[in-house]
Amino acid sequence: MEGLFPPLDAAALAGALLGRDLPPAAEDALRLAGLAYQTDAEAERYLLHAKTLAPDHPAVLVGFYRYYFYKNRLEEALVIARLCLLKAARDNALDPDWRRVEAEDANFGSYDAVLPRFYLFTLKAYAYLKLRLGDLEEGRDAAAKTLALDPTDKVGASVLLDVLARLGSDDE
Repeated sequence: MEGLFPPLDAAALAGALLGRDLPPAAEDALRLAGLAYQTDAEAERYLLHAKTLAPDHPAVLVGFYRYYFYKNRLEEALVIARLCLLKAARDNALDPDWRRVEAEDANFGSYDAVLPRFYLFTLKAYAYLKLRLGDLEEGRDAAAKTLALDPTDKVGASVLLDVLARLGSDDE
């Protein structure tokens, strides 16, 4: 499943949402964290510095998420995914419990609606991590909810459900 989900589709969201209102010093800290990726202590120091400068900014949250995800620190990535999901719910005026969010609660049908799209990608990331960490039931439920909110499957949640459907089969 590793290649199925580029974390939070950072490339698609960066210009429209993630870079908006990010202090230049926080942006520099995130860039330096990326450059220091191989040295955990240094990379984490830059990420923490970015967090002190912009504690609730989505770019900082996604920076942490991507760092943990690519380091295969999935439990820590899940903590950040939950924070992102709560932020996305708050920014979209949605119920903080993803199970109670309905398709008509936000403009999930428009790929150009950046905040609802961030919510969808975040919920898909949450589903993916739950699956990778062995919580198949909640991962399936979160993937199914993502697809219910995004029935045209713009964010590709059906891939997760397809993988689950094939679990245990003799297919590759």
